[in-house]
Amino acid sequence: MNNQIYVTQPSLPPLDEFIPYLQQIWDSKILTNGGPFHQQFEQALCDYLGIKYISLFANGTLALVTALQSLRITGEVITTPYSFVATSHALLWNGIKPVFVDIASNTLNLDPAKIESAITPQTTAIMPVHCYGHPCDVETIQNIADNYNLKIIYDAAHAFGVKDDGGSILRHGDLSVLSFHATKVFNTFEGGAIVCPDAKTKQRIDHLKNFGFVDEVTVVAPGINGKMNEFNAALGLLQLKSIDQALNKRKALDAHYRKELRSIKGIHCLSLTYEKVANYAYFPILVSPEYRLSRDELFQKLRKNGIYARRYFHPLISEFPMYRGLPSANKSNLPIASKVATEVICLPIYPDLQYDQIDFILEVIKKESE
Repeated sequence: MNNQIYVTQPSLPPLDEFIPYLQQIWDSKILTNGGPFHQQFEQALCDYLGIKYISLFANGTLALVTALQSLRITGEVITTPYSFVATSHALLWNGIKPVFVDIASNTLNLDPAKIESAITPQTTAIMPVHCYGHPCDVETIQNIADNYNLKIIYDAAHAFGVKDDGGSILRHGDLSVLSFHATKVFNTFEGGAIVCPDAKTKQRIDHLKNFGFVDEVTVVAPGINGKMNEFNAALGLLQLKSIDQALNKRKALDAHYRKELRSIKGIHCLSLTYEKVANYAYFPILVSPEYRLSRDELFQKLRKNGIYARRYFHPLISEFPMYRGLPSANKSNLPIASKVATEVICLPIYPDLQYDQIDFILEVIKKESE
């Protein structure tokens, strides 16, 4: 196969459909600072996601940093080592100490059973991640937070459109943070958002993302420049028109992978049985010792065949230099996360991925199992 296959590719609307949006931006001369597309996009997201308040950002990392600021989080925050580095970097940028807790083997999310033992007098919040878009055990985590008077900020970068029995998974916790990066299920090239529980919280977040300005002569907080511009907002509006179609394609591709991988000894897929509505953001497999190749050997074999899968997440956040000295970063404290990080490979999945490409990927994996 001549064409290289990447783990994900951004969904792009037809150029001729975006040109009218671009023309409106040019005609209005409003490029940023909460213009008409920005306002329309916020409302459209609330309608689609079934939420009441949302604040748009230039990217998901700035949204995480601002979410922590908005809730005045200090001291220590309990979080997962099994995530993208932005999760913990946002804590360090706020002068907060990450406290890593191990993950559950069936979901790869923060294990609620391990949280309470990590709480200290300095703990002020919990920051779980809906890993791969799989919902955390939100009820148990909320009960723990209520018992210890802790805030909850969900890193929901992977969880656009995900639902549980009560509706959007984004309604849980004090805040949920989304990413609209080009690699995500729903993208605006770069972008992010904070889902807010009420108008007062949204107002504070909107002030913080715009230098703290209330009006041109009034500054009420030491804010930053985190605003989404009109170009990205317009792209988001256009992308929303086809998101359901994209999610349905992902669902079908996910099912095809699962059917074909079921018979391969040593290759394990994560269960979806605990989800109400998934978004099929990623397709992780775990390569166990029963498989003929190690995880890294299979990874290299895929690469040699033009399949650019990812060991996502490897290494663990806790293994990077700025974190490895923390007591909670010790591997003995994180046995499941450490094991999974040596076994995981995320295979390509995106709406434009073709079935013959998946069959080629499966052929490479099956050949090594024989």
